Amino acid sequence: MTVHKRHLVEMITSGGQTGADRAALDWAIRNHIKHGGWCPKGRLAEDGPIDTKYNLTETPGETYLERTAKNVRASDGSVIFTMDDLLCGGSLKTVEIAIKHRKPHLHLWATLETNLAEELKGWIKKNEIQILNVAGPRASEQPEIGQFVERVLNEAFSSEKTTPR
Repeated sequence: MTVHKRHLVEMITSGGQTGADRAALDWAIRNHIKHGGWCPKGRLAEDGPIDTKYNLTETPGETYLERTAKNVRASDGSVIFTMDDLLCGGSLKTVEIAIKHRKPHLHLWATLETNLAEELKGWIKKNEIQILNVAGPRASEQPEIGQFVERVLNEAFSSEKTTPR
């Protein structure tokens, strides 16, 4: 009998921007979870073209909004990470697009007084999320966001069981 590590989700998607997006993609790569998503034409990000090590598909246009909409629609649900409870810019747009397309979404912020990992796991299970879109601010807006995303993902996925298939 072969034993496989069974993950909470099958795939992590994101747009590849610095900050929350990139942290989620890096985390998926390190943890051998399939990753992908949409990025703007030219692989645009605030720090220059997004590295080709990320399995991202370019949108026809160069707008971040087009990328955000495609990632929300292509996923089963979106988790938006922020350092505080304020949603603005692309993070707010992610929520608006999720509502418009009736896609589940969850906003987690660093000062939320709850067990964030348990909240994320419960939401994933309740909504049967297999393809998880991760969104949040870019590194220039919230420099600590990358570490926050990685910490919550590590904690949420760390208690996964290895199960026979």
